[in-house]
Amino acid sequence: MPLLKQLFKPTNRDLLKRIGFTLVALAIFIIGTTIQVPGTESITKNLGFLELVNTMGGGALQNFSIFALGVMPYITATIVMQLLGELIPYFQELNKQGHVGRQKINTYSRYMGILFAFIQGYAFSFMFLGRSASATEYIYISVVLTAGTAFLLWLGDQITRKGIGNGLSLIIMAGIIATLPQMFIDAFQGLVVFDGTAQEITLGVVKFILFAIIYFAIIVGVIFVQMAERKVPIQYANKSTTYGQSASYVPIKVNTAGVVPVIFASSLMAIPGIIAGLINNESFSLFVQNYLTYTTPVGFIIYVIFIFLFGFVYTYMVFKPEDFAKNLQESGGYIPGIRPGNETKTYLSKVLTRITCLGSVFLAIIVALPIIFSNVTSLPTSVSIGGTGLLIVVGVALETYKQIEGSLLSRNYKKGYSRR
Repeated sequence: MPLLKQLFKPTNRDLLKRIGFTLVALAIFIIGTTIQVPGTESITKNLGFLELVNTMGGGALQNFSIFALGVMPYITATIVMQLLGELIPYFQELNKQGHVGRQKINTYSRYMGILFAFIQGYAFSFMFLGRSASATEYIYISVVLTAGTAFLLWLGDQITRKGIGNGLSLIIMAGIIATLPQMFIDAFQGLVVFDGTAQEITLGVVKFILFAIIYFAIIVGVIFVQMAERKVPIQYANKSTTYGQSASYVPIKVNTAGVVPVIFASSLMAIPGIIAGLINNESFSLFVQNYLTYTTPVGFIIYVIFIFLFGFVYTYMVFKPEDFAKNLQESGGYIPGIRPGNETKTYLSKVLTRITCLGSVFLAIIVALPIIFSNVTSLPTSVSIGGTGLLIVVGVALETYKQIEGSLLSRNYKKGYSRR
């Protein structure tokens, strides 16, 4: 039975209520992106390296709304905490404590996210309001923007608990979807010149169609890679696999890191620009503009290298071959043809390296295509990061769909089991 027919069955009304709650919460977020911070105006200048923050926030930064920072400070804090978990013994112990340890790490991430939000809020107010405002006004705007981020974190928690899917991921997805219509309008206006000759207009329309085809190809590619995985067979000493019985395996995704490397690379690329806006040094600002923005050749290469390298770093943080090999040996399992212990670790490391290489190259291509296309066609920066936006939207949509489908399958299984 199709998913929609199952969803609208009377027995699944509670699931429909959860979906409805999620939609209402996301609508609140979209409305909030249009509410400006009191005493400020919309940003009219080009955002440049901050365009990713603006896109993930549904255009909130361009409007300088109460949600201008979005949930990016918390995401950055989460990545930093994951890195600290690999370096600092205290956080390593918390990771080993299971649910309780994860709760503590999540609490630390939230505090750090609020701190990052205040720092970024102060930097943005200083960058966009100039030096004419007083210190009290800077602090006031920083507090308002920090409160907006704190509210979004709370709203995301409510979606996760009372709605469907991961709340923070859905908020980011909703923000990106909200900017897609304007992005296509900007692309059309940038490519099609109506006051030119018939030949120029036709060429512009052809470029826009090519632009739409590239985006469609990106969507297909994202879905394919997000679903792709390498299945490593697992056999247990106390079990035997007979004919017709499915063997156990561990799935290793081609893109295990997801969109995290892109977010981390964008955050690193944004730091020099924020510093340049704070110190207001002309020579340093010119250096950042010429070499440390992804729209320039040097900055573009650095950006792609960051994505590729952090794809490996984050993948090995999520999937640890040594820990997996140890746990597999303790549970009496092994990979057929591979000895337990060190050989299993070596084998998994080789498989993970090859797959991660493909996944990182895919991420780099997905992010690079729209940037290259926009530079060739002189499109605005609001269009250049569309590949990243589509990567996030497709990834979150697939995960949410799987959760809804899994919930329906679980209900049908319980219903069938109760009839026995």
